[in-house]
Amino acid sequence: MPMRTQVVVIVLAAGQGSRFHGGSHKLTQPLGVATVMGQTIGHAIESRLPVVVVTTERLAAEAARWVARRDVVVLPEVGSGGGEALGMGYSIAAGVNARPQAAGWLVLPGDMPLVKPASLVAVAAGLTQHAVVYAQHLGRRGHPVGFSAELFSELVQLRGDDGARRVAARYPSVGLELTDPGVLLDIDTEADLAALQARAVIPSTTGQAER
Repeated sequence: MPMRTQVVVIVLAAGQGSRFHGGSHKLTQPLGVATVMGQTIGHAIESRLPVVVVTTERLAAEAARWVARRDVVVLPEVGSGGGEALGMGYSIAAGVNARPQAAGWLVLPGDMPLVKPASLVAVAAGLTQHAVVYAQHLGRRGHPVGFSAELFSELVQLRGDDGARRVAARYPSVGLELTDPGVLLDIDTEADLAALQARAVIPSTTGQAER
């Protein structure tokens, strides 16, 4: 049996962001010294866990600013004839399938730029004892959500927009209480973005990816 490597962070950045009406895609909006996507990826990289970004051609160049192109998984755009290659479930499956020998996978939406690197490390550590671990703050469930390697065969079959909820429902899920409010903060609308821009965002110290 091949040796399992580290837990991998899968940054999900293939959604349309249809609730955001600020012109360009919400993940390319400026935030701190980077973009929303750049901050999210940068913090994931700072965790020192391997990172894979699942996105579309529209955002592939932005993703490749932060990780090597080999770590960018490109899915069809909505309406491009990609069929089932749409939805959070398929995005998760694509990310897991890109790193099948991982010791587990952390699912992190690309619009959650305030999740601290230490929170990712903590959830990853929890996978040594549990099949499903999710971050929570003040009792509220957030991200990332971690899945152990034993769930590989189910994760790669995910489809649609339900994400991995059905997988998580079939296994005991453990909430890891963290002091990081960023595990609850995502960006859906312009108001969400304005609220985050008003906060003291810690700039990512990670440099751009080598080509």
